[in-house]
Amino acid sequence: MEENFMRVLVMFDMPTGTKLERKASAKFRQRLLKEGFFMMQFSVYCRICKGIASANSYMNKIESFVPQKGHVRALILTEKQFDRMRIFVGYKSATEEAQAPVQLSVL
Repeated sequence: MEENFMRVLVMFDMPTGTKLERKASAKFRQRLLKEGFFMMQFSVYCRICKGIASANSYMNKIESFVPQKGHVRALILTEKQFDRMRIFVGYKSATEEAQAPVQLSVL
């Protein structure tokens, strides 16, 4: 039986009012990165998994290191569902336009 690729999407809000809260938030983000997640947007991380068993394993891992005051939502998506995501961009900031890639040319 062929396993399908899945995505685990993690969205969270963490309080950052105190130094301890900021430290807990940073530690949570670092742990997500250590577990192979990448940042899609601020407070939205994603990881690809091979099959539902692997995705559920990562869900359990996330649950084990959620900060006490954190609010975390995690979702398992099939690759097909993830591919149907639509991205809407309002306007480009001056820094985004300034960072546009430059076309290389051979002399």
